Amino acid sequence: MKSTCALFTSLIAAFALHAGDWPMFGGNMARSGYTADPLAANLTLAWRLDNPAPTPAWPVSKRLAFDRTYHPVIAGGMLFFGSSADNQIHAVDAATGAARWSFTTDSPVRFAPALWKDSVLACSDDGHLYALNAKNGTLRWKKRGGPDDRMVLGNDRMISRWPARGGPVVEDGIVYWGAGIWPSEGVYLYAMDAVTGKEIWCNKDSGSIFMAQPHGGANAASGVAAQGYLVISGDQLLVPTGRAVPASFDKATGKFQYFHLQANGHKGGSATLATGVFFFNAGYTYEAATGKVLDPTGAGEVAAHEDGLVVASPKGLVGYKWADKQKTDKKKLELIKYKGLEKTWSIPEIVGGTSILLAGKHAVVGGEKDVSVVDRETKKVVFTAPLESAALGLAAADGRLYVSTEKGTIYCFAPEGSTPPTFVPVDQLRFPLNKSATIAAPNIVRDAGGTEGFCVDLACGDGSLAIELARRTQLQIYAIDSDLENVTLARTRLRRAGLYGTRVTVLLGDPERTPFPKYFADLVVSQRSLTAAPSKDLLREISRVQRPYGGIAIVGKDLTKTVRGPLEGAGNWTHQYADAGNSSCSDDKLVQGPLGMLWFRDSDLDSPSRHGRAPSPLFFDGKLFVEGTNALRAVDAYNGRRLWEYPLPNILKAYAAEHLMGTAGTHSNLCVSAEGLFVRVGNRCLRLDLATGKKLGDYEAPLTKDGKVAPWGYIAVEDGVLLGSLSNTEHVVKHAYGKSDMSQLFTESSALFALDAKTGEKKWIYHAKDSIRHNAIALGGKKLYLIDRPLAVKDLASALDRTTEHPPGTLLAFDAHTGKELWKKDKEIYGTTLALSPANDALLMSYQPTRFKLPSELGGQLTSFRASTGVKLWNKEASYVTRPLVNGKTIYTQGGAWDLLTGEEKPFDLKKRSYGCGQLAGGAHMMVFRSATLGIFDLLSPKGVVDYGGVRPGCWINAIPAGGVVLVPDATSGCQCSYLNQAWLVLQPLE
Repeated sequence: MKSTCALFTSLIAAFALHAGDWPMFGGNMARSGYTADPLAANLTLAWRLDNPAPTPAWPVSKRLAFDRTYHPVIAGGMLFFGSSADNQIHAVDAATGAARWSFTTDSPVRFAPALWKDSVLACSDDGHLYALNAKNGTLRWKKRGGPDDRMVLGNDRMISRWPARGGPVVEDGIVYWGAGIWPSEGVYLYAMDAVTGKEIWCNKDSGSIFMAQPHGGANAASGVAAQGYLVISGDQLLVPTGRAVPASFDKATGKFQYFHLQANGHKGGSATLATGVFFFNAGYTYEAATGKVLDPTGAGEVAAHEDGLVVASPKGLVGYKWADKQKTDKKKLELIKYKGLEKTWSIPEIVGGTSILLAGKHAVVGGEKDVSVVDRETKKVVFTAPLESAALGLAAADGRLYVSTEKGTIYCFAPEGSTPPTFVPVDQLRFPLNKSATIAAPNIVRDAGGTEGFCVDLACGDGSLAIELARRTQLQIYAIDSDLENVTLARTRLRRAGLYGTRVTVLLGDPERTPFPKYFADLVVSQRSLTAAPSKDLLREISRVQRPYGGIAIVGKDLTKTVRGPLEGAGNWTHQYADAGNSSCSDDKLVQGPLGMLWFRDSDLDSPSRHGRAPSPLFFDGKLFVEGTNALRAVDAYNGRRLWEYPLPNILKAYAAEHLMGTAGTHSNLCVSAEGLFVRVGNRCLRLDLATGKKLGDYEAPLTKDGKVAPWGYIAVEDGVLLGSLSNTEHVVKHAYGKSDMSQLFTESSALFALDAKTGEKKWIYHAKDSIRHNAIALGGKKLYLIDRPLAVKDLASALDRTTEHPPGTLLAFDAHTGKELWKKDKEIYGTTLALSPANDALLMSYQPTRFKLPSELGGQLTSFRASTGVKLWNKEASYVTRPLVNGKTIYTQGGAWDLLTGEEKPFDLKKRSYGCGQLAGGAHMMVFRSATLGIFDLLSPKGVVDYGGVRPGCWINAIPAGGVVLVPDATSGCQCSYLNQAWLVLQPLE
């Protein structure tokens, strides 16, 4: 085996285009951040290039920082970079910064190109790898990574369903790259001839590997996804997988070698660097041949040289060398000898490095507002320059230093005497626009009634209408035309106007059959329709992309306006368990398999610990409502656009801890109806406007029977009636396990009351004889049902004896509007939960015998009553381990299925792929739940449970089938488990 030093030297030397080049991110195929070419003495600012600010895919995640700046690559006197803002690959003169050419793709370019001879190889979120002529930017060839051109809204931009985020790397004329970041959608890794574009191999099977997930004992069909700069280490191709550790493939054949996801359950990130027989990833050293973790390097930016590496971190600049080390295998009690890292020097005053590069004897360290050059021999700072923002990207070539910043600026520092270029300002908008477009635009803006959202211009012509709309609004516009001359002209005009990419993107394609996803457009227009009547196919496409629940289309010579209504067959999810009756099943008839991505975006709403079991998301009127630790947010369910956010500091603080009962015991603290979104806060309830988040009402709970103030507990709304309860603050139950505090999470109440949902006027109050468990209340069909029952003292956190019997109670029915008692049953009322089906006049009594259950949740029994009379329909022993879900006339659980009206057992075998704390959430044809990843059970398919991998849902109800889609807002923002992505996402039935 070659020594580490020899292997490192061969990796660097084999790849240089010529001395002084920086041909790819990290300087070479190992991404080491090292060049032997020294920096020039007496550096000074030669030029700066101000670009539109980057639009990172994952601005919140520290583990996915690959596109926080525009990383430059340099060869042959030219500098190249890709832009996530304007979707382009740019070339400038490396010595002067003068523009040479630019090439436009259909989506953000998030990775630096790789250079080979006179070719620029760049990948885009549009799913393609492009090979461009380095001299003039002309296209030589391109390759689509995924199977077709379908697009989705990803990270708030229109991108391929298989974005090319496996950043290209080249060796010996072969370029390696990858497309697809969601394993279940398909992941495609390629080796191709860099000159001809001929495919050498393609691995398209690595996304569907059934394997161990980050949690012990958790398995799912969820394999590799490429997200990060690919790395070559000897005969291996290392593929970063987003938030997890890299996977390894045979470089010659593309054969999968390893992906140690579960063994590194909390480790990983996109930044990967190889050196010799090792690689580095997210603060750890790994043995490249096996993927075995060795030594921690600690948090910081890393660059490697032939003798070791240098780390820039909050602890200072630290140098390491390779050394012979040993450690004891705790399981085998054997002494293991290995090559590891030994600290050799440090400069504590060089702290907080945001980037690092090694050039000869120098270490270049980027800072929050500056860049410094350190002599590694003398340990002295020899050069410092101020910057306007953090230095996130570094490159060195021909003695010059290039620095790219968080705001998108690229600086060049060169020897004194270099002459900066003179830039001529562009006359941005002095070109003629289509007259019909200039006349129509203000009328469209007026009739649309809003200036934000996603707009599509089908048959956009020369782009005049898109330009006019962009100037008058904040719309994000996607335009398409089948005429290449029109598209070229539109793009040129938009670039000159400073609008391209960030505001308007123009695609070449058929406007009557676009690659755009359905449902996404808040506004649909067509420049061509202003002078020619739209065809039937164009009208059909308009309808397909138009957003349900209020999406607007304004087309034709007379600017005919249409507003799309609700989706026929789509269901709502208005309460914790779907409805006020706790069925756990929406009435959605559209969601069925197979499912695929509709949109996804970064997780930027702080949520409590997943183990805190926070309230479920809600869906109503086309909007997704999600509660975070400190705020309520409304999002458009069909394109992910944030509609409003209402601050509620610490609203879910009590849920922000490990291993709580959470809503498994308390029920939710919010619900929604046509009257508004209702959320309880202390002893009050706020009523918020659905469209704006404006507060419409603030209702106070009545006093207790003895005249005291009590926190508002249970909450539900239906038919204009808002229900609330007065929490019993003395009954604090034992949480599942651990030391978390349940003292502010109340599961029982002493009274139930009803208010007018619009005015807050009290209608009636019922004071319990004993106590009312929040899970044993159901509302529907203008009737209210509850169980009044003595407390289960064995559930108390302070209980010493957990074997005490829980006394039976009384089941009562009331008129929801008047509070009049309709009937009651006081024999064999054992249940801790109620679920109602008004359509079938049936009320189900059961337990909640779930993972981490209370002692009183005995399980093993189900009983059904006639809801209108209280007559018992049937009672039986039944084994189940999830909350019962009522779908039409059928009860489903993990454990079996039964007829709601007869109790007859039905054939049903739900076997999760893996354990999961989450409960079943259903629609008419499908159930979703946590099963390591997202588990899906399609009632219309014989496949059984299938996985949607690469993401982790929350630990109770986090994924809901409603609105014709499956909504999965992130519930794990504080989780460090190495699932590949941490995102809000929505899945759609595939056409």
